[in-house]
Amino acid sequence: MSGLCGAGGAEALTGRVVADAAEVFGLLGSASRLRLLTGLLGGERCVHDLAAEAGLSQSAASHALRLLRARRVVSARRDGRHRWYLLDDAHVRMLVEQGLAHSAHTGSEQSEAGLGDGGRQAHRPSAPGGTTPVSEPRGNGRSGR
Repeated sequence: MSGLCGAGGAEALTGRVVADAAEVFGLLGSASRLRLLTGLLGGERCVHDLAAEAGLSQSAASHALRLLRARRVVSARRDGRHRWYLLDDAHVRMLVEQGLAHSAHTGSEQSEAGLGDGGRQAHRPSAPGGTTPVSEPRGNGRSGR
């Protein structure tokens, strides 16, 4: 067996590795940070352009980028009064690209199926590569009789 876990399976993962992975997923869990990272997929960008594209104030964008830089997800360089950012982690790049592709894929499936809930319905596999929506239970589960 190959990969991160190797033959040891999940036991081989240390608490620190899991905590680090959770931190990265937490960084990606913010829509504003994800918009900034998406803006960096094409290459180096200045904070002013990133903020405008992401619909954020320059201060909010700078704060979010500072968090990403502290985690070494992005790198920055200063050029005069401008700070330029670069997506500096190939693994995070892949996660962002795959996350966006997944969202586009499941979003189009939901639109075709008439599901306007933004993906909040539970799904049950119906066949390899496909999903069938399952309604979430409502109420307390009693029949009311």
